[in-house]
Amino acid sequence: MAEPVAATVDRLRGRAGFLPVDAVAGLADDGVLVLDPFSTLVSPGVALAAGVTLWPGTILQATGDGRIAIGAETQLFPGTRIVAAGGRVSVGTMAEIGEEGGFTIKADQPGNLVEIGSGARLLGGGSLTLCNSIGDGAQVLGPIRMQNCRLQAGGSHREPDPDRRGGVLKGSGVARGLTVPTGMVIQAFGLFSEDDLRPQTFFHPKPRE
Repeated sequence: MAEPVAATVDRLRGRAGFLPVDAVAGLADDGVLVLDPFSTLVSPGVALAAGVTLWPGTILQATGDGRIAIGAETQLFPGTRIVAAGGRVSVGTMAEIGEEGGFTIKADQPGNLVEIGSGARLLGGGSLTLCNSIGDGAQVLGPIRMQNCRLQAGGSHREPDPDRRGGVLKGSGVARGLTVPTGMVIQAFGLFSEDDLRPQTFFHPKPRE
């Protein structure tokens, strides 16, 4: 007799290191909103705080000694993939990851650490690999491949004073080994460079009093 489809799906999920469908749906008991447990893949041991929203098509994969922790009220939009294969990924509270094209975050070597602060916003199909520190309120806007970068903390994109917002990368291309201070932004289409740092008021002038 053929194996029921649901049992087959759960068996294959388990072979790949993911929870069965019922266990993903059961995350609701801990206050996690899973909008489609059938398309959402979560590894055992991933730490999800109450109020996290997992949109359809999100993947949270932790293998070996890898660790993933997602803070309260954070939203992971469709196409978000977070992988910790020997490394560690931590996301603070009220972050927004993956809107407008998904986002990939990988800590796939021992010692890799990716830290994403509270109120950070990562969108537009970009990626973080190796070690990265995305401070509170910092933003990555666009398909930018980041390695070993640091965006300093500040207010979120809702902060009315651009000089107080977290660091921002916007555009498309590759960013390696960069530090973006609070209130600053690099816009590039190609290879990002600290030579292109500008104050965020260049793009968002302060209202005249």
